[in-house]
Amino acid sequence: MNRDPDGLERLWAPYRMAYVREAGQRDGCPFCAMVAGEQQTEMIVTRGEHCFVAMNLYPYNPGHLMVLPNRHEADLTALTDEESRELTALTQRSIRAIRRVSNPDGFNVGLNLGAVAGGSISQHLHQHVVPRWGGDANFMTVVGRTKALPQTIAESADLLRAAWAEDD
Repeated sequence: MNRDPDGLERLWAPYRMAYVREAGQRDGCPFCAMVAGEQQTEMIVTRGEHCFVAMNLYPYNPGHLMVLPNRHEADLTALTDEESRELTALTQRSIRAIRRVSNPDGFNVGLNLGAVAGGSISQHLHQHVVPRWGGDANFMTVVGRTKALPQTIAESADLLRAAWAEDD
């Protein structure tokens, strides 16, 4: 970690540079590209008829999932009844799978509708399912403004896929 001139501690994460570079050059929606099998299909945990579940590329905690409709839609109220039902069912199954894998103390489940609400990719609806543990906002997050994740996204995805299969 290095301290810059304005006193901010920086933890270098060079793997994120690929995302930054791609974001400026990306045509279209990355979630639609996942649906079409064009990119990051290894991030998909499971697919339903109308929706799918994927790992978050920049997770808040290990096991951070997103539940998304296959259809490119930003507005929750524009989902069909079938999409809404499946989004809810896959969210419930996501919670069960995460519980089996890592036994969290709780969850944050939610949507950021629109860029002003915090949606970084606000054009394609996605519901976050974030496992939480007592004390997971430890001193590094609060004092160092840094998050340490003890598990890779690939390891989390493998564990969640196995847990998902147990729920079938």
